[in-house]
Amino acid sequence: MAFTLHGSSEFTCTRRVALIAKERNVPYRLITVDVKGGEHKQPAHLKHQPFGQVPYIIQEDGFELFESRAIGRYIATLGSGPELIPTEPKAHAKFEQAAGIEYAQFDPVANGIVKEKIYKPFFEVATDETKVQELTAQLESKLDGYETLLSKQKYLAGNEVTLADLFHLPYGSIVFEELGYGSLDKRLNVKRWWKDISSRPAWQAVKEGA
Repeated sequence: MAFTLHGSSEFTCTRRVALIAKERNVPYRLITVDVKGGEHKQPAHLKHQPFGQVPYIIQEDGFELFESRAIGRYIATLGSGPELIPTEPKAHAKFEQAAGIEYAQFDPVANGIVKEKIYKPFFEVATDETKVQELTAQLESKLDGYETLLSKQKYLAGNEVTLADLFHLPYGSIVFEELGYGSLDKRLNVKRWWKDISSRPAWQAVKEGA
C-alpha cells in the first residue's frame, strides 16, 4: 500500500524510511517538511508527530506512524523483496540483538558526530570540536566490537542481511564516507560489510535524498 512520507529529504531518518520502502518495492510520495524554517514545530505537524520531529507516514487508508525504525519494521512487512526481519525464533532473537547494537552502540555516537559536524552548521550553531573528538574515540571503540562480530558472520544478525544492517546506512554514509571517521581500512571485516550494504541499489537510489 502506497504512503506519503512527511520529512526532509536530506535528513537521515527520512532517508532511512525511503531506503526500506525501496528495498521492499513499496511506493511512496515525499512531502517535504521545512525543518530549517521550523515547520516541524507547528501545530499542523505536531498533530501527526507530537515530538516535533521527522519523518512520519500516512497510508492511503489513513494509517499513520512515526519513528523511522518503527516505520521501517512496518514497511518490511509490506510489498515484495528481501525478507529483512527473520521469523524463526532464534534467528529473530539474533536480529533483535543486532538491531539493539545499531540503536544502542552505533547510533548515539554516529548521531552525535553528525549533529556536531552537519546539523549544527545547518542551523547556524557552532560545532563543539571537543565533543567531536570524544565521540570519534567512542566510535573507534565501538567499531572494534563490530570487527569481532563480523569476523564470524557476513552480517550483524548472521549470514543474511536484515533491517539491523540497513538501519546503519544514513548515518554511516555521512560518518564513514562524507566525514571520513571510523578507520575502516584498519578493520577489514567492517570494511567488507560496509561495502556490501552501501552498494545495495535501494540505498544508491536514496543516498542523495529521499
